[in-house]
Amino acid sequence: MLPDVQNLIELQKADREILRLREEIAALPKRVGAIEQKLAGTKAGLEKAKTAIKADEASRRKYETAITDLQQKISKYRDQSLDVKTNDQYKALLHEIQFAEQEIRMQEDKILELMVNAEAREKDVKKAEGELKAQTAEIEKEKAEARERTAEDEKQLADWNAKRDAARSNVNEDLLRQYDRVSRYRGSGISEVREQKCLACQVMLRPQTYNEVRTESKIVVCDSCQRILYYDPSKDAPTEEVSVTRRRRAHPKFEASQAWYYRPSFDNLGEVFLAFINDHGQSSRRMYDAASGRRIGDILVREGEYRLGFPEDISGDAIRLNGSWSEADLDEWGELPTAVLDTLQRDLDMARAESGPRAHATAVHSEHPAAS
Repeated sequence: MLPDVQNLIELQKADREILRLREEIAALPKRVGAIEQKLAGTKAGLEKAKTAIKADEASRRKYETAITDLQQKISKYRDQSLDVKTNDQYKALLHEIQFAEQEIRMQEDKILELMVNAEAREKDVKKAEGELKAQTAEIEKEKAEARERTAEDEKQLADWNAKRDAARSNVNEDLLRQYDRVSRYRGSGISEVREQKCLACQVMLRPQTYNEVRTESKIVVCDSCQRILYYDPSKDAPTEEVSVTRRRRAHPKFEASQAWYYRPSFDNLGEVFLAFINDHGQSSRRMYDAASGRRIGDILVREGEYRLGFPEDISGDAIRLNGSWSEADLDEWGELPTAVLDTLQRDLDMARAESGPRAHATAVHSEHPAAS
C-alpha cells in the first residue's frame, strides 16, 4: 500500500475517534442534566403534596373553629329559651338551634372528608420522598461516572490528537488538502474499494479505475464522491477450493426395448445419434444429426431385435447412451427437442469421461485407421 494512503487511513481513523470522543464528552453533561430535570420534577411533586397536606390542615382547623362557634351559639340560644315569655319566641330560638346543629353536621362531614384525603396525601408524600431519595443517589452516581468518563475521554482525546498530527505530517500536502476538502463535506475523505465498488458511495468503478486502485500504481480518486480510494487484499473473500464429485453414470440396460447410440462418423454423415426400438420380432432405426438433432433419412425396419438387425451400426466406435422416449414422440419430432438433445449430449460426455484413455484411443483409431 502506498505510504500516503496508509497514513490517510490512520488519519481518518484518528479523525473518527476524535469526533466520537468529543461527542461523548459533550453528551455526558446532557445525560446528567436530563436526570437532574427528572429530579426537579420529583421535588416539585413532593412539595405539591406537602402543600396540599398543609392546606387540608388549615381547612380542618377552620371547620373545627366554626363548629366551636356554632356550639357556643347553641348554648346561648338554650340559655335564652329559659327566659322567653311567648311560644313564638321559643319557636324562633328552637329554629336557630336546629339550624346551628345542621351547620355543625356539615362542618363535621367536611372534616371527615379531609381525614380520608389525608391518608392518600400521606402516601403520595412517602412515595415522592422515596423517589427523591433513589433519584438523588442515582444522579450522584451518574455525576461520578460522568466525571470519570470525561477524564478518560479527555486522556484518549489527547492521544488521538497526537496520532492525528503525526499522520498528517507524513501525507503529501496536495493529497492532504483533497482529503480535508472531501471530509468537510462528506464526513470522510478516503474509502475502501471492494468488488469493484467504492464502499463509501456504493458506486461501481470503471474496470480501468478498479485495476489502478488494486495495483497501487498511483493515487486514485472516486469519480462519484471524490474520496481517495484504496484496496485491502486481506478483506477479499478467501478463495475456497471446490471439491467436485463426479456423479456416477447410470449404464443403459442391455435388454431394454429402446437403445440409443452415438457414432462419431457414420456413412460420411458426421456425428449422429442412432435410436433403435424392438417391437414384436422386428426392430426399427432412426438417425439424427448429433449437432442439430435433425432427423436424417427414413426409418429403417428389419427382422429381429436391433442387435441382430443392425449389427454393423453398433460396432466399432459406437457408444451406447441412456435414453427412452415414446415411439409416438419420435415419429412426431422432425428434429430432437433441445432438452432431449442436451440429455443425450450430457450422457455422451459422461460416457467419454468414464471410459478415459480407452475412448480417446478408440477415437484416434477411427480417425486414422491402420493400413491393411
